[in-house]
Amino acid sequence: MTYRNDSYYISKIKEGDPGSYAMLVDKYKRMAFHVAMQLMGNREDAEEVAQDAFLKAYQGLNNYKGDSKFSTWIYRIIYNTAISRLRKKKLDITSIDDNFSASINIKSTQSALQNLRSLERKKYLNEALEQIRGEDSLLLSLFYLEENTVDEITTITGLSASNVKVKLHRARKKLYGKLEIILQGEMKMIL
Repeated sequence: MTYRNDSYYISKIKEGDPGSYAMLVDKYKRMAFHVAMQLMGNREDAEEVAQDAFLKAYQGLNNYKGDSKFSTWIYRIIYNTAISRLRKKKLDITSIDDNFSASINIKSTQSALQNLRSLERKKYLNEALEQIRGEDSLLLSLFYLEENTVDEITTITGLSASNVKVKLHRARKKLYGKLEIILQGEMKMIL
């Protein structure tokens, strides 16, 4: 399906066509669910968070000024909704231990990954991302899969730019470690 620019649908909604919101929901529902799933950790809560966030976005659409991309705005709402839900449930989001094997050869992993075809690359990235939980997976997904800038991620998460960069660096190390394990056989064939 081909989508028009987000501003087209937003103007239609503000003109009184609430049906246009379905196009925005359809366009962003997969990433909304992915963001919520990474933070919530289970399908049911993630679906509720995504639905609540889309409802909040619709109700607050008049507050959207267009200073940032609509996707950044909606992802921020999803992120805040998930964090609020986690606080209410008093769940702790635990980070994966930063101390893992120093023998990770990041350059060879990058080289091997670059040699894979695009579809294979996505498959392996998704497989590795599934093994990484919480904020690390979210940041990696927003940066690499959704191609958001550090500034956009800062807006979405409320973290400082330097904090986003540090967390992305640490998350990347975890990702490379997971990819190294997944790609052991592939790297031997490529190298």
